[in-house]
Amino acid sequence: MKAIAAQHGKVVIANLDRPSLPAGHVRIRTEYSAISPGTEMTMIKNSTDHQIVIGYSAVGIIVELGEQVSGLAVGQRVACYGAPYVRHAEELAVPSNLTAIVPDHVSPEEAAFAGLGAIAIHALRIADLRFGESAVVVGLGILGQIIAQISSAAANQVLGFDLNKDRVAGMQKYMNHVYDNQDELERQILTTTGGHGADSVILCAGGNGEELINSSLRWIRDKGKIVIVGDLTMKFSRELMFGKEAQVLISRAGGPGRYDKGYELENKDYPVGFVRWTEGRNVAEYIRLLAEQRISIKPLISRVVPIDSVEEAYDQYGPSSSIMGTVFKYDR
Repeated sequence: MKAIAAQHGKVVIANLDRPSLPAGHVRIRTEYSAISPGTEMTMIKNSTDHQIVIGYSAVGIIVELGEQVSGLAVGQRVACYGAPYVRHAEELAVPSNLTAIVPDHVSPEEAAFAGLGAIAIHALRIADLRFGESAVVVGLGILGQIIAQISSAAANQVLGFDLNKDRVAGMQKYMNHVYDNQDELERQILTTTGGHGADSVILCAGGNGEELINSSLRWIRDKGKIVIVGDLTMKFSRELMFGKEAQVLISRAGGPGRYDKGYELENKDYPVGFVRWTEGRNVAEYIRLLAEQRISIKPLISRVVPIDSVEEAYDQYGPSSSIMGTVFKYDR
C-alpha cells in the first residue's frame, strides 16, 4: 500500500505492507488524511536516510474488526488520531480508543482534521477557560484557527493575532477581533477585558519564544495563564511572571493517553470517573462540534490533493504561505 514518508529532507511515496491487526484495533480504509504543517514540516526537514512515515490525523471506513472490539462495526466511517497507528497511508490499523464515529451528515474532509481538533481541545482544557473568560490566540495557522473557533463556541471572548496578513484577513470573515498589528491587539485586550488583561494566552507559534512569552505575560491578568502549543523555546522574564503570579503551561498533544502504551497500543481506556477527557474522548468531542455545526473547518481547507502529489502539497508551505488546511484524498 502507498504511504507518505520523509527521507533525506524530502517527502516520498513509500510502499508498505498492510499493517497487522492486533486485538482491540480496527482496520480502516483511508478516505482522507490531513496535514499538520508544523509537526510534519519539522519531520521532513530533520529526516535522514532512514525513512519515516508521517501524518497522524485521518478519516476512513472500517473494513475489519480486531478481537475484543466493541461498539464499532464494519462499514462505519470513523475519524482517528495518533501516530504511529494513524498516518498518511491507504490503510490503517488503529486502536478503537483512538477512533470516533462520524455521522453521515458530517463532511469527511472536515473529520480528517480530528487529530488537530483533539490537540486544540486539549490546549483549551489546559487553559481551563470558563464561560465568558477571554483568550488571546497567537499564531493563526490551521491549529490556531481551530482553537479560536472552539473557544468562541464555548462562549469565551477570543482575540486572534498573527503577523501574516492573509491569515488575519481570512479569519476576520468569521471572528471580530483579529489583528496583525500588536498595538491594535493590545488596545483591544484592554477594551475587551475592562483593563484587567486576558485570562489566557494560547501560543501556537514556533521558534524563539522569549519576546512572545514576555509580551504574553504583559497581556494576561493577575494570575493568568499562558499555554504553549507550538514549538517555542521557553526563555522568559521571571520578573514579569512573578509580578502576576502567572502560570506558564505546556499542552501535550491531544490529551491523556497520548504516548501511553497501555492506553494506545493495548487499548486500555481510562475510567471516566478518574480521567474525564482522554485523547479519544477529545476526538469524539471534535466530531460532535462538527455534527452540531458549532465549528466549521471547510473555510480552512485550502486544497484536496491526491496522495501521489506529495511534493506539491508540502512545497507550498512556508512562513509567508497563505495555504491553510491540506487533505490527501485516497482513491481505492
